[in-house]
Amino acid sequence: MTFAPTITTARLTLRHHRLEDFEPMAALFATDWAKYMGGPFAEHDFWAMFGADVASWQWFGFGTWAVDLTETGEFIGQIGINKPPNFPETEIGWCILPGFEGKGLAFEAASAARDWAFENTGLTTLVSYIHPENARSIALAEHLGAVKDPAAPRSDPEDLVYRHPHPDEFQGGMEAYA
Repeated sequence: MTFAPTITTARLTLRHHRLEDFEPMAALFATDWAKYMGGPFAEHDFWAMFGADVASWQWFGFGTWAVDLTETGEFIGQIGINKPPNFPETEIGWCILPGFEGKGLAFEAASAARDWAFENTGLTTLVSYIHPENARSIALAEHLGAVKDPAAPRSDPEDLVYRHPHPDEFQGGMEAYA
């Protein structure tokens, strides 16, 4: 079995998911917040999504990481490089649990995952499919240097598509947001 590599940033540890990560993620995806991702989802439906995120490592060599605060080991969300069958392109997506948003943690995790993907998978671009009312995700995509790509294919015609440039093309660098 292929596991997610562990990545450590200044404040975070990105690691392979464990079973205990399921419960807090399922609880979040059962709320109205999940409207941005086609939800809310019943627990059994989210189980299939969660399992696919974990199995992606075996099938594609990339997938979703759990995100922990390095200092405490507390689980705070997930970041992923994903290509489910309904996505026309490989996506970088993020989900930070309530109470941990607005601290630059999603930016830190997404930057690390994006850089890992470009360095280790042969991918030359990534996209983020974002619900047009999800202002936080739009802002994060833009902070990461992504630009709106109205011509990009999408499985949900309402989604905005943000295209992420290779890190060598992004001039801002993570230090601009520390």
